[in-house]
Formats: sequence, structure tokens, C-alpha cells
Amino acid sequence: MMRDDLPPVKVFVKNARGSEIASKLSGYFVVKGQEFRFTAIAFGRIGGHNASVKVAKTTIDKLTKMGIDPEQLQLTIQRKLIEGDITLPEGIKPPS
Repeated sequence: MMRDDLPPVKVFVKNARGSEIASKLSGYFVVKGQEFRFTAIAFGRIGGHNASVKVAKTTIDKLTKMGIDPEQLQLTIQRKLIEGDITLPEGIKPPS
């Protein structure tokens, strides 16, 4: 059974490249002690800040088996990217 309340999620961005308008991000998130990769495109300016997060189908299947709602988790990751609630390597600026 899916729950709306997610376990804590920590988001790490390993790579960010692009411009002030759009940046391509790659990284991973940790939930229930397990690490999963994601990619995202972060947009600024046009219509406000936004991010499109993608995770692999195998990751979605694994999250579902763990009792985690993958859609809710992707929204949480998206929100964390937009709000800057992420861990970045030295020298990388958060998406703006």
C-alpha cells in the first residue's frame, strides 16, 4: 500500500552544466539507506523556477517494492532541487 508520507530523502547533485536559463543535472538520492541515480533539467526565468526529474524504470519498480510512491518521491526531489535543499560537490553552483 502506498503512503503519502515519504521517508527522509537526501539529494546529491554530482554534475551540473548549462546556462542561466536551463541546466542539465545528474546525481543521486538516498532513501531508506539506498542510493538511486537521477537526471534532471532545471529551468529558470521563463515561468519561474522548475525542474524535470527522471529516474530509470528499474528504480521506479524498486521504489514501489519498497512501499514508496515514485511519483511523490520525484515531486519531492523536484522541490528539493528548486529550493536548493541539495548537496553539491565543491565548485558547483546550485541551479538558479
